[in-house]
Parts: sequence; C-alpha cells; structure tokens
Amino acid sequence: MAVREIEPVVLELDRLEQLAESGYYNPYTMFDWPDRIAPDLPWMSESLTTLGGTPMWDELTREQQLALTRYEAINFFSLNIHGIRELMSEVVMRIHEKTYANVSEFLHHFIGEENEHMWFFAQFCLRYGGKLYPAQPTLKADPVDHLSGVAREMIVFARILIFEEIVDHFNAHMATDQTLPPIAREINRVHHQDESRHVAFGRMIFTDLLRQVARHDPDEVPVIAEYLENYLQYSIGTLYNPAAYRDAGIPDALALRRLALAHPARVEAHDRILKRTRKFLTRVGVGREAVK
Repeated sequence: MAVREIEPVVLELDRLEQLAESGYYNPYTMFDWPDRIAPDLPWMSESLTTLGGTPMWDELTREQQLALTRYEAINFFSLNIHGIRELMSEVVMRIHEKTYANVSEFLHHFIGEENEHMWFFAQFCLRYGGKLYPAQPTLKADPVDHLSGVAREMIVFARILIFEEIVDHFNAHMATDQTLPPIAREINRVHHQDESRHVAFGRMIFTDLLRQVARHDPDEVPVIAEYLENYLQYSIGTLYNPAAYRDAGIPDALALRRLALAHPARVEAHDRILKRTRKFLTRVGVGREAVK
C-alpha cells in the first residue's frame, strides 16, 4: 500500500512574522549581567519550586529554601536548554520540506530566537550556578511509532508545544516576581515575550496536522491523546530533579522526589501548570477524555 503524503501545512502567519521582526532585540547586548546575585534572594519564585505549598518546604531551613530556589532555577533553565536543542534539531530537519514551505519564513525566525534563548539561559546557569544539569531521559515514542506519517509529525510539534506552554507558565509568573533578582526577572520576561508567538504558531500547526489525522485516520486520535497525556506527566516529572535536592543540602533526594510528586498540594500545582494546555487539547479533541 502506498504511503499517503502529508498535505502541505497552510497557515496565515503574516502577523506573527511582523511581530518577530518588529520585536527583534540583540540578546548579546541587552542584558545587564551582575557579577554576583545577592545571597538572600531566591532565583525562582518560591511558590513554583517543587516543594512549594507542602510541609516539606516548611521543614527546610531558610538557607535550604534559598538553595533550592537556586538549584531549581538552574534545573529549569537547563531543561529549557535541552528542550530548545531538541526542538531546534526537529525544526531544522523540516524547514525546507515541501510540507512546510508555507511556514518556512517563520521557522527561520523561530530557529534564530530559540538559539538566542539557549544562549542566555546557559549564560545564567554558567555565570551563577557554574553548571548545567544533564539532559534527562526522554519519553520513548515506541507507542506511536506505528502511526501514520502525519500523526508522527503532529506528535513532534505537540511535544514542542507542550514544552513551550509549560515553560511559559513559569516565565509569565517569574517575569513579574519582585522577590527575584532583576536578571532572573528579565530573562523570564524576554523569554515569555517570544514564547507567546511560538505558542501561537505551535497551536496553529498542531491543529492543522491534527485535522489531517482526524480526516484520514480517526482511529489514531485516542492513541495520540494517550501519548500526549503521558507526555504531560513526563514533562512535569522533569521539574523534580533529585540532583537539585542534593545540591541544596536536602537528604534522601529520591524518596523526597516520590513524596513531593504525589503530594496533594503539588498535584494541584500540576493542574494549574497544565490548565491552559489541557483546555486547548480538549478543545481540539485530544484531551484526557479521548483516552477513555
């Protein structure tokens, strides 16, 4: 049986391209990098830490709490760096394919901006934390390897979209958190500004590809929905890095990770983080209810 070709993606991106061009900035000159960050300032909003809202947070000394904000900020920015590297490699492979000819111009902006994001996240980590955390094992795509070509393409862009929406939830909050040092606020603000365009694009291309799947291979939709639900949970799990607990001087890191992930306060926090994404997935027909 002949393999069905993926239909060209046709999107109206003039406004997003204009915003990318008009909002261009030079990341290599715009940030005022201090020599050091005051030791009594958190680097991540305390409510966004993986122990936020739990008794485990209250049991920490103030020194441990501040240390956890530092190392979880480094983990968060490291996740951004590894995620950007993965999505850039996927986009570069597709940028001049016939399927994406209509969106190629925007993808050039996308790649350029993501490369700059990777640079300033790494600058923060290396200047103030002295390291990046290694990339975490990725969620295997085995359950969807047998799907149609268009479904597999859609999943690539779905992973990018989910990554960006979760990150943007954190960026939007920390961009205005006055307890954070100015350099941390500014990095989150700039990234949030760019990601609003990337999320808009991601939703558009995801929806276009999903329409093709629903039209030609509707039986694949529940499989996709199940995979995306698992990917949401995997993505949340990457925020809970036992290495960050150990670096903050907190003992029994693996046990603490298991306890924190399952704590009701954190489950509620996960729902807040994923609320916007879940609402979108439900609206387009691949939300949790599609798994049942």
